[in-house]
Amino acid sequence: MPGMWWVVGIVVVVVLTSAYLTWTAARVDRLHRRVESAARALDAHLLRRAAAAAVLAEECYAVELYAAARIALDAGPDEREAAENDLTRQLRSTPLVPDEQAAEAVVAASRRLVLARQVHTDLVRDALSVRRRPVVRLLRMSRKHERPRYFDVDDPTLTPEPLSVG
Repeated sequence: MPGMWWVVGIVVVVVLTSAYLTWTAARVDRLHRRVESAARALDAHLLRRAAAAAVLAEECYAVELYAAARIALDAGPDEREAAENDLTRQLRSTPLVPDEQAAEAVVAASRRLVLARQVHTDLVRDALSVRRRPVVRLLRMSRKHERPRYFDVDDPTLTPEPLSVG
């Protein structure tokens, strides 16, 4: 009977190891899917902000803001960060009247964009952290996923300027 305890012990170790490896592989896949989903949500919020900025530019007759919004709307993946940073700079230089509907839409879109960017950044950080684990690297569990990238854009938080009396 002493030989049977060795078999039971080995079976328990194999089952626990396979359960851990399966859980780790599922976590890697799940994190990468969440990063892709957050990237799509971030892209949608970027498009909404650019569209709202284009509407604001048309109402205010701001040619440079309209050009920046169109460039951000039409930018490809490689040019996206620079176009969004330029749009953010143009929006900061444009006075936003608090009671204008277009200005409120831009401010609301930029607030949602801040949240979407933060979620995306957190998920990318978590996915990169999991990818650095020795077991994940050794067994190449992340080989079927692209390496997640941060989206580096200026803080798009905007605030409407108070109306001056006088």
